[in-house]
Amino acid sequence: MPVVRRRASSAWLRRADADTVAHRPAMTRIVIQWQDQFGRWQRFQEKHNQADAFRTAQARARSTGKRHRLVDAAGQLLDLLEP
Repeated sequence: MPVVRRRASSAWLRRADADTVAHRPAMTRIVIQWQDQFGRWQRFQEKHNQADAFRTAQARARSTGKRHRLVDAAGQLLDLLEP
């Protein structure tokens, strides 16, 4: 006897998508900051991908010769980059 596959109803698919969205982790916010000549940290840029934020901060630290750091949304230090 052949197996009959039923198509999922669109209502079921909408519910499945809503469940998937509800269980996704929130996007992380990474803030790139640089240290000025007075020792204060200035905001440079904000990214949602930590690896991209690291590459950007590292390249900018090399090009400007200034310290850069990565901070999360709660203000916790993630990384400190020296030129």
